[in-house]
Amino acid sequence: MAPTRRTLIRSLVAGSALAALPDLALSPTPAAAASPPGDVVGKVTVGYQGWFSCPGDGAPIGGWWHWSRDRFQSPSPANTTIVSWPDMREYTRGYPTAYPNLGDGRPATLFSSYDQQTVDTHFRWMREYGCDTAALQRFNPFGDEGPTRDAMAVKVRSAAERFDRKFYVMYDVTGWTSMRTQLKEDWTTRMSAHTASPAYARQNGRPVVCVWGFGFADDGRPFAPDACLDVVRWLKAQGCYVIGGVPTYWRQGINDSRPGFGEVYRAFDMLSPWMVGRTGTLDGLDWFHTNVNVPDLADCAAHGIDYQPCVMPGDLSAGHRRHGDFYWRHLYNMVRLGAQGLYVSMFDEFNEGNQIAKTSETGAATPAGTGIRALDEDGTACSSDYYLRLTADGGRMLKGQLALTPVRPTPPVVGGGQPPTGDLAAGRPASASSQQGGPYGPGNAVDGDRGSYWESANGAFPQWWQVDLGATRPVARLVLALPAGWEARMQTLSAQGSTDGATFGTLTGPVDVRFDPATGNQATLTFAATGVRYLRVRFTANTGWPAGQLATLSAYAS
Repeated sequence: MAPTRRTLIRSLVAGSALAALPDLALSPTPAAAASPPGDVVGKVTVGYQGWFSCPGDGAPIGGWWHWSRDRFQSPSPANTTIVSWPDMREYTRGYPTAYPNLGDGRPATLFSSYDQQTVDTHFRWMREYGCDTAALQRFNPFGDEGPTRDAMAVKVRSAAERFDRKFYVMYDVTGWTSMRTQLKEDWTTRMSAHTASPAYARQNGRPVVCVWGFGFADDGRPFAPDACLDVVRWLKAQGCYVIGGVPTYWRQGINDSRPGFGEVYRAFDMLSPWMVGRTGTLDGLDWFHTNVNVPDLADCAAHGIDYQPCVMPGDLSAGHRRHGDFYWRHLYNMVRLGAQGLYVSMFDEFNEGNQIAKTSETGAATPAGTGIRALDEDGTACSSDYYLRLTADGGRMLKGQLALTPVRPTPPVVGGGQPPTGDLAAGRPASASSQQGGPYGPGNAVDGDRGSYWESANGAFPQWWQVDLGATRPVARLVLALPAGWEARMQTLSAQGSTDGATFGTLTGPVDVRFDPATGNQATLTFAATGVRYLRVRFTANTGWPAGQLATLSAYAS
């Protein structure tokens, strides 16, 4: 099997790629763009795989394409190709898997890219968060995945037109042994037809097409320079503006680049060197900026080539992200460099953990016990759309709509920084399944007065009490209390949470909670931090009175 982008990257990182570099002359000022603004120059482009399918979605390829190693068996911890978990709340259809339930008890479901609603959702996010253009990945379409790839191009075109985004075809030549002839055939007979769409990306008046993989020093891309040069020149002769997805060290022909490809690289209209996996630290990003990106841009400018560096949010599964600081440093470095455009890798790459699409925020939205990292993996709460919001601000900075700044302006949680450290429930609107007369309403439990309390209708269980936190907040600890002078009692209860007030998942319990005046008639419940807006306590028994009772409830993020 040909190496994937991921295995190629890991083999390079494990070696001595950095040590092999000679001293380089630096460009003192950013180079001018070779081309005027268009659909890639001056824009944010996101790589779009669109390669997930599930049984029952109608995809010709069938099975769990790209979700499972064995696509004819349901995804599970032992049969998976992914390292991150998508936030599934905005998809109209999810497909049940063999993963354990999520941390909050919900079934573990996954989306299918073959559902038009999925593609529409993704392109709606692109519109909402300033992703201008999508590079639709296209691997060898002459094998069993060809019909599915063809259909995905139609779906992407439809979504791009609907949500006023641009798209272009990005050929990945990995493992495509007959690439030289078949790529030309595919463009002529299939993909070129999409350039008639008003959503198809154009640069300098020409339709954009990208070829990723020429010159890489691995067995999956063994093509000779003459074959690669022929394809680039042929595409340009068809009237295309051609982007090259090239090795990191293309300019020197070392490490991940084969020697002898200089003429091929400089035949492209735009170069987009690969960066995923090359570093996972802020110092590493700065090193590449100074020693690789600056001279790369100078070389491109000297040859009239546009420069579209790859920027990445970081591998979530490897702990690179630093709650957005890694991504922002990469965006900042490339904008201050003077790059003509940005290529974000990737939009939906849950396989490699470098996706910017909405991702599980906490363990409550991730399959329990699997070790899959959620966005709060370093202890900082992040909303599921955080990396989309960072992309939006990075795009604004690229376009001069936001001042160049090394300090990310985008907080991990909407509303500013970390969630409040105090009581999230204090003074918030409360409701209940019932109450015992006028003085015992649900608001008593959030008014800060231990002497007032909520009591449900007597003699009927179960009962519940609920508070609206006003926005989705990460919650990990509840402190419940009864009036200090009451005699001891045991209440059987569970804590539940919801983001929409309609569907609730269990946070903890049912459990017997003892309230004892000797310990202040107070009890604490802790659980994995979970993003919820509505908190509910469900009561099923009380040894001291035939009702649910609560004097105060306080909710905390930790």
